[in-house]
Amino acid sequence: MRREIQQIFYGEPVHEGAGVKLHRAFGYFEASLFDPFLMLDDFRSDNPEDYLKGFPWHPHRGIETITYLLKGDVEHGDSLGNKAVTKAGSVQWMTAGSGIIHQEMPKGDGNGSMHGFQLWANLSSENKMVDPEYREIESYEIPVVKREDGSSIKIIAGEVDGVKGPAEGIGIDPEYLDVTIPAGFEFTHPTKRGYTAFIYITSGEGTVNDQPVENRSLVLFEDGDQLIINADDTPLSFLLLTGKPINEMIYWRGPIVMHTAEELEKAFQEYEEGTFIKHPQP
Repeated sequence: MRREIQQIFYGEPVHEGAGVKLHRAFGYFEASLFDPFLMLDDFRSDNPEDYLKGFPWHPHRGIETITYLLKGDVEHGDSLGNKAVTKAGSVQWMTAGSGIIHQEMPKGDGNGSMHGFQLWANLSSENKMVDPEYREIESYEIPVVKREDGSSIKIIAGEVDGVKGPAEGIGIDPEYLDVTIPAGFEFTHPTKRGYTAFIYITSGEGTVNDQPVENRSLVLFEDGDQLIINADDTPLSFLLLTGKPINEMIYWRGPIVMHTAEELEKAFQEYEEGTFIKHPQP
């Protein structure tokens, strides 16, 4: 059964970190509709003044942050001792778990372009306090499926045509694809029933169930067995996300998302007292 459209979102501009200009596709106020996903930020810009101030040291607990870059570099450091530079085409997958303090400093490319997306995924109450983990997924690790019709599907997480992405063993069983379909073609993709599913348009124009979509349109779907997306007169590119809902209460303030109000207050109290980090310090 084809998934029908539940709602189309167009997002809004926001400022985060030390003054980074972003386009928030969805976030705090819509999170209950996107369970297990919490937020999607689009930070595509060709103006270094929009992003160079970056995201200095700050805490996270109770979530996973997934950063996917199309252009530019992001320098990363964290309380686990990791130091890395995420480059174009790569993914930074960080499980904050019981608590991590990190910084992300966008540097852009030689032309001053910084194009990428950050997705937040929730952790279930039983996994909120797991040990934090950081993984850098290089572009060469991410398989690309090319179909006879010219479609290209980059598989960050999930499986397409028997090919699996590198991000595995994650509780919400996510699917994260970067899809481009040629002008005039239709893309059909099976989905698991009961899972949340949405697409976020990153370029081109098309239609979803006869509804027009364009750059920065986000389509949230109702339940069903498959998605059907059509490109119009230009190629259409989009991120496709699915995940298993957690169906738990969300208590969220800033960079921390917990299961109860008491857990949230405790997290901020520990941060102020210097007892936030539970893992061994490097």
